Amino acid sequence: MTKLSLGSHPYLLGFEQLERLVERTAKTAAEGYPPFNIEATSENAYRITLAVAGFREEDLSITVEDRQLVIRGRQAEDAGERVFLHRGIAARAFQRSFVLADGVEVAGASLENGLLHVDLKRSVPEAVVQTIAIRSARKKV
Repeated sequence: MTKLSLGSHPYLLGFEQLERLVERTAKTAAEGYPPFNIEATSENAYRITLAVAGFREEDLSITVEDRQLVIRGRQAEDAGERVFLHRGIAARAFQRSFVLADGVEVAGASLENGLLHVDLKRSVPEAVVQTIAIRSARKKV
């Protein structure tokens, strides 16, 4: 019995990268820090909110690399000589990745009360109907 993958289905032409995107997404799904929410703010807009308490704006970076939204955080080393009796607040670096569909772009980002909000918008392409001319395949003698 042969395994039929989604990318090799005969009616899905040009979707070979879909399986790679699903695999890449599955790898990043195992990350647990920092916690985040994803919400639909309208029919064509989304908001990703990450809990980044303790991170300053300059400790965070947001990039889009090959249709993948990458959010990184790295806190500066504490120069003070503090002695912790208990350290329960995470101060580790993180990287969160989200695969963006074609037409989804980052609209902006804001940091508010320890929450990093990344707003996304989806451009809806116009429906296009294209008529293809059929050429005759007659041989010339």
